[in-house]
Amino acid sequence: QVQLVESGGGLVQAGGSLRLSCAASGRTFSDYGMGWFRQAPGKEREFVGCISWSGYPTSYADSVKGRFTISRDNAENTMYLQMNMLKPQEAAVYSCAFQRGPYYSVCYNDGRQYNYWGQGAQVAVAS
Repeated sequence: QVQLVESGGGLVQAGGSLRLSCAASGRTFSDYGMGWFRQAPGKEREFVGCISWSGYPTSYADSVKGRFTISRDNAENTMYLQMNMLKPQEAAVYSCAFQRGPYYSVCYNDGRQYNYWGQGAQVAVAS
């Protein structure tokens, strides 16, 4: 059974930092690209960034480029999202996901390319 579990969410002041983790099990983690998405109340799910199975390349939404960094530790079956200079409008539930197939040369910003999702971690940003 494939499982993804996010952790590291919480409340942070605007301009602050958080690091989210996504722990995976039930699948050969190192074979698959991974993505981060977020969804705020009343809004559609939004692509944040992704990382290929090998760790390169990565891709980011324009709104987070230069502030957010995705990495992965294949030995620990874990992906990370380092978020710096957080803004109040970025408060949301952040979820990680597995890409559908293994060994894709790139990762995708379309949620339909992902078939396993975690429950999400709540991130709140106080102004």
